Amino acid sequence: MSSLTNEQLERYSRHIILKQVGGKGQEKLLNGKVLVIGTGGLGSPAAMYLAAAGVGTIGLVDYDVVDLSNLQRQIIHKTSSVGKNKVDSGRATIEALNPDVKVHTYQELVRADNILDIIRDQDYDFLIDATDNFPAKFLINDACVMAKKPFSHAGIIRFQGQTMTYVPGQGPCYRCVFPEMPPKDAVPTCREAGIIGVMGGVIGTLQATEAIKYILGIGDLLTGYLLTYDALTMQFRKIKIPRNPNCPVCGDHPTVTKLVDYEQPACDLRKKG
Repeated sequence: MSSLTNEQLERYSRHIILKQVGGKGQEKLLNGKVLVIGTGGLGSPAAMYLAAAGVGTIGLVDYDVVDLSNLQRQIIHKTSSVGKNKVDSGRATIEALNPDVKVHTYQELVRADNILDIIRDQDYDFLIDATDNFPAKFLINDACVMAKKPFSHAGIIRFQGQTMTYVPGQGPCYRCVFPEMPPKDAVPTCREAGIIGVMGGVIGTLQATEAIKYILGIGDLLTGYLLTYDALTMQFRKIKIPRNPNCPVCGDHPTVTKLVDYEQPACDLRKKG
């Protein structure tokens, strides 16, 4: 017998009529726990759609405050939020959107000495990497592999985006695809190169979709695939990616066995031109 209230039956009625979801599936979502690391361009739509879907526990990790330049794409924040902590702004938006959702905030950078504690705080089922820098992405990947936690990776810049999903024992991790961090300044940031605001909405919503499918146990996840999107040509490409048995983290004989804080290596000017 369903434990959903009458209000929940109404709120989630469009989910419940789906045979792949139903009342039992909605209960799974309400019992689900997703950690969103970064409440910027990717994390904003991801967190909002997770909340709207009724994912019962959402963690928000971010050390930054809301800046006016964020509002072109970071839709979880408002003009009145400028100057406020992003996690507090995000929590306020989620709580106004869906009172069913419990929001846990972590006003800090993820580091080697705290990321596992954050993951374990609510024993999150799934993580969303919505960060915008390579040291954080490599750290999140390593932590998820070691903690045996599934997660969605994504990156966006200009008019392009990409995403993939890691599930322990079912496919490659981020390092299988990108074994080494690019040199510092080799890849421009969004601040330097620019970004069309809607890119976060497209890719961040895909990340939320992966989390929801994982919790429900339905459909095919992006395990073993890198999905790329070009907004100018309106083309998606799904690229098959094999697991690397020599991967330093998830390979058969891992060499990275403890978490460390990464720094991007400097560019080797001798290799230029």
